[in-house]
Amino acid sequence: MPGIFSNVMFESNGPQPFKKKCSMNNTILTFVAIVAFATTLHADEISQQRDQNWHQWRGPLANGVAPHGDPPAKWGEETNIRWKVAVEGRGSSTPIIWGDQLFLLSAIRTDRIAENPPQRDARAKTQPPPNLYKFEIICVDRKTGKTRWQQTACEDVPHEGRHHTNTFASSSPMTDGERLYVSFGSRGTYCYDLNGKLIWKRDLGNMRTRYGWGEATSPVVHGESLVINWDHEDQSFIAVLDAVTGETRWTADRDEPTSWSTPLVVEHQDRVQVIVNATNRVRSYDLKTGDIIWQCGGQTLNTIPSPVATKDFVVCMSFYGNSMACAIPFASKGDVTNTDQILWSYRRGTPYVPSPLLVNNRLYFTQGNNAVLSCLNVENGKRLFGPVRLPTISSLYASPSSAAGCVYFVGRDGKAVVIEDGDEFKVMATNQLAERIDASPAIVGQELFLRGEKHLYCISEETRD
Repeated sequence: MPGIFSNVMFESNGPQPFKKKCSMNNTILTFVAIVAFATTLHADEISQQRDQNWHQWRGPLANGVAPHGDPPAKWGEETNIRWKVAVEGRGSSTPIIWGDQLFLLSAIRTDRIAENPPQRDARAKTQPPPNLYKFEIICVDRKTGKTRWQQTACEDVPHEGRHHTNTFASSSPMTDGERLYVSFGSRGTYCYDLNGKLIWKRDLGNMRTRYGWGEATSPVVHGESLVINWDHEDQSFIAVLDAVTGETRWTADRDEPTSWSTPLVVEHQDRVQVIVNATNRVRSYDLKTGDIIWQCGGQTLNTIPSPVATKDFVVCMSFYGNSMACAIPFASKGDVTNTDQILWSYRRGTPYVPSPLLVNNRLYFTQGNNAVLSCLNVENGKRLFGPVRLPTISSLYASPSSAAGCVYFVGRDGKAVVIEDGDEFKVMATNQLAERIDASPAIVGQELFLRGEKHLYCISEETRD
């Protein structure tokens, strides 16, 4: 898309070119072998660290599971709360955790009024605010809850409003263990080091969302590629940026209205696929070239849930007026709509805002935004149990998470239900916190983190160190 990627600020403190010249071929080969070996060790170490952390939206495996997590199943305002800290501003994005650092985003409304406030788009049902907002990245000490550093990415007036349940900080950050990637959508995409130093930033233009309901999709990093999906009511596109420099690697126009789904990146047969769930079609792009590998129609309007994947296929879901779930093999080619390449489809009780959870070949999801749960065998799409109502919860936006045989559901009113991961519905605990929660649970080790409307909670058994 010409013109929209011209505004770049780049501060290079990345790796410098190797300058020493070697005159002997065997020396060059030795150097290459050492670098390749070191790179492999580094990649393996980072991969192991990711499994131990919650480095992105939907966790280390992008399916809601913490493979090494074991937090408590019971909590309350006076029970199993290691710490609780106030968070200035508003944001419904899920925090991410790397080591002893927790990162979250917030949009803080100031008292300053813009000289020329933006006008409402004729297609929108919401009014842009006149106030300037501070778009903040906050790094919190995982053990104490104290702020380590806080950076203002920008101060600006949002060009459009938002749905009354949305916020101006609904995209989750992501880290590859070396850099932190943040998207405030129309307010910019930013890259920091883990100490809070800005490395680069990009302006991808203004997104015009359906009815002015606001933005939410999160950035995804794979290797040195940063994927950003930009579905809206003008010309939609997907962009892949260089994660180190912020420069554009490729873009592709998309025939899609607004969607809020975060892309899924998977490796299959020596090829990396970027899978985007959207209203008109689910599409798989080649991460290297931007070519479409396969596509499938049949989703619903206002697609929000992120895809989840097994080793062989992806499951995409949506819900607006209809229910839709389908399983599509990574090995698909071309347009697979209504073909036998689709492994299975399911048309009942799929989620609207929450994404599904995939753990131990069981696919958990709630109906619309209601606390009505279903569980399928992901291999064949057959129902294991449900629809069944989760007790105490009325509605939920948060996506479910899982660890150590438990599945965690958090309602919008702060109530939570923990069930046993299994082929039968079994409630283990019901819990309550004192504020609204729309962000999804993040789990690392023996701790569960919940970001509420006003506070950030660290939940951990009181007897543990």
